[in-house]
Amino acid sequence: MNLDPTELASVTKRLRRAQGQVGGILRMIEEGRDCQDVVTQLAAVSKALDRAGFALISVGLQECLADPSGDHAADVASLEKLFLTLS
Repeated sequence: MNLDPTELASVTKRLRRAQGQVGGILRMIEEGRDCQDVVTQLAAVSKALDRAGFALISVGLQECLADPSGDHAADVASLEKLFLTLS
């Protein structure tokens, strides 16, 4: 399933934010920051990545629902499988 890039703008924004968070975590480790602070940030970036994944699946489902006449049964099944890998 190919998704409309304009519909993925929010997903891209989330991923860029997560990319910045990962950079910050690397700096924290290099600076010898407290383990608890680093793990807290790792948890935050993990959650951000999960949310990006759920948002991506949501866009796919919306596109399937927007065109009910198309043959999207396989797409919906694959999106469901992807959704379950994130949960």
